[in-house]
Amino acid sequence: MPTRRSLLTGGTAALTTPLLTSGQARAAAPDASAAHSRGVTTGAELSAARGWSLLRGRRTGVISNPTGVLRDTSHIVDSMAARDDLDVVGVFGPEHGFRGSAQAGESEPEFEDPRTGLTVYDAYGADAAKMRELFTKAGADTLVFDIQDVGVRFYTYIWTMYHAMVAARSIGARFVVLDRPNPVGRRADGPMMTDGYTSGVGLKPIIQQHGMTVGELARYFNGELLPDEGDGGRVELEVVEMRGWRPSHVGATEGLPWVPPSPNMPTADTAVVYPGTGWFEGTNLSEGRGTTRPFELIGAPYLDHHLSDRLNARGLPGVRFREGYFVPTFSKHEGETCGGVQVFVTDPARYRPVLTAVAMLVEARRYDDFAWREDADTERPFWIDKLSGSPRLREMVDDGREPDEIAAAWAGEVREFTRKRRRHLLYR
Repeated sequence: MPTRRSLLTGGTAALTTPLLTSGQARAAAPDASAAHSRGVTTGAELSAARGWSLLRGRRTGVISNPTGVLRDTSHIVDSMAARDDLDVVGVFGPEHGFRGSAQAGESEPEFEDPRTGLTVYDAYGADAAKMRELFTKAGADTLVFDIQDVGVRFYTYIWTMYHAMVAARSIGARFVVLDRPNPVGRRADGPMMTDGYTSGVGLKPIIQQHGMTVGELARYFNGELLPDEGDGGRVELEVVEMRGWRPSHVGATEGLPWVPPSPNMPTADTAVVYPGTGWFEGTNLSEGRGTTRPFELIGAPYLDHHLSDRLNARGLPGVRFREGYFVPTFSKHEGETCGGVQVFVTDPARYRPVLTAVAMLVEARRYDDFAWREDADTERPFWIDKLSGSPRLREMVDDGREPDEIAAAWAGEVREFTRKRRRHLLYR
């Protein structure tokens, strides 16, 4: 079925939800207008302001985590469950869990939510077949996705969404995305995922920094990827668009409460650097886990002040590097003093996180103790290859290539992806 755009957004596409009565519209309008006057209005806020009318008469399952909040910080599941005219049949938690208590690579087991009494199913790592089983068990005929993404291929929530879309299609369920801002904006950058290197941190061929909101990405998935998945065809998709969001607002919280999407994504500043410094998970450097500035602090016991000097000498756009020292409380180099850098974004509009990370890798590679993190996968033994989508980045860094030359290797892929995504964009 074709992608739908919700009436709640004021879009011009085909009508897809029941029209509000004049009384409902009058009752909802003040709340929606007030929210809009304070800046960006999320898809969740618009839907809640209208009493969740798009879900009435449906058996609704919700895929969310702690970021699925309204402006007053109450959770959408709590808002839905409090209404007698809605039937919420279950909640599905991704990596880190619905309530966000699990660390990286972990999830919360199935439990009954004490606030709402709803069953929360563990959906982390679930493929489409497992998702279908969970949705069928819950009895859902509509799935709602509301999670704050950070615009990067290796952030796993988008692949939870992809599997859920395939599963929803297979049972004839409607899929609704409540859209939220992409904190890294519209810029598309980085290498494409290639065949043979797909995994839970990169399931399908999109580029690393995709520059789309989750709603736009869902439209891309539905238009470009789902038709070639399994039995083919598209899911009945509806995106509740935001109001007031401008893709040029890099790093801005837009007046919205920032709830950490994962334990090591504490601020919007973290999200801005993550499209690049996330690569350091594929090295023996600490990516700052176990500190208060993950992905902004990068270091190892063998690094020294020369790293910041060399990086600053490169004059990379929109960024400076502070010589920094830190002791991770967990993860790599736990309890050891690490030298390295703190990444300071001085101009978000000019900052290029992927190019910056390439330069950081090139300079870190100069040290004799530098190493790529090995993976248990014997056929693809380096984790960086799964993060970057192929061995190309690793091999070019090992060959001593310069950052601009390395980044130029995927320029054509970025142009092609930018062309393909154009018709799926919702915000200008």
